[in-house]
Amino acid sequence: MVKEDKTTWKANYFVKIAQLLDDYPKCFVVNADNVGSKQMQQIRAALRGQAIVLMGKNTMMRKSIRGHLDKNPALERLLPHIVGNVGLVFTKGDLMEVRDLLLANKVEAPARAGAIAPVDVTVPKQATALGPEKTSFFQALHITTKITKGCIEMLNDVRLITEGDKVGASEATLLNMLGISPFSYGLAIKRVYDSGSVFESKILDITDDALRGRFLEGVRNVASVSLQIGYPTAASAPHSIINGFKKLLAIAVETDYTFPEAQRTKDFLADPTAFAVATAPAAASSAPAEEKKEEKKEESEESDDDMGFGLFD
Repeated sequence: MVKEDKTTWKANYFVKIAQLLDDYPKCFVVNADNVGSKQMQQIRAALRGQAIVLMGKNTMMRKSIRGHLDKNPALERLLPHIVGNVGLVFTKGDLMEVRDLLLANKVEAPARAGAIAPVDVTVPKQATALGPEKTSFFQALHITTKITKGCIEMLNDVRLITEGDKVGASEATLLNMLGISPFSYGLAIKRVYDSGSVFESKILDITDDALRGRFLEGVRNVASVSLQIGYPTAASAPHSIINGFKKLLAIAVETDYTFPEAQRTKDFLADPTAFAVATAPAAASSAPAEEKKEEKKEESEESDDDMGFGLFD
């Protein structure tokens, strides 16, 4: 195969990204730091049929997007996020499914001196296979140890690295000696673009139930404020009606005034036995059901005990 010259390659790249911007309404802006070529091949294979990964120079991606703004002005919202070692993952499918595929394709990596820690690293207390000559590494990091059966034993859990800090040479050496690979790297999602909107990936975790709960919480707050200041709203109106009914019912009970909805309550207060009679059928109907349950339980216990024959039959 004849390798394309640089000018032809650039022209084909601009055509490709323009076609992707036309065909795909959604994409992820991903960071590719610490992702090797082999891992990138694995990610592309995992996303095959679901999404297309496009990497390239930031200047070329920004130039392509700017040249496409006349067709889709909303793409301008992507430009501030084309910074650093980033790429675009285009998809027509479900954003959550593609997001999960991206997050699943990570590989473990050892701690390297000078790297920024993506997570906290805590080393659990353990009996290591290291000899006493390695004690200086632990002392440099203020880790309490003792010698057990000729090997170094860590006496306490140690938070060795904090997220966001640079990994020191001593920390990296100690983790490598213990055989611990604390980090995992893959395509990290920076932003999500969906039909003109750009947002963080954590918004994809918001469910319908969560939205419904927050909406109802807001309705309750509006109703509380409206009731407190005496300003009627659609949220407070049902509560105001119920509260008004309760006041009318209280007046009817204390006076000779009555209305159909209050008459039953007044009748019960005038003759408490009527209330007992009204509730008796409900209690009676529930009793047979409980008796039937007890009978079935007894029958099942008897059948389990006997099984129709004796122990020595």
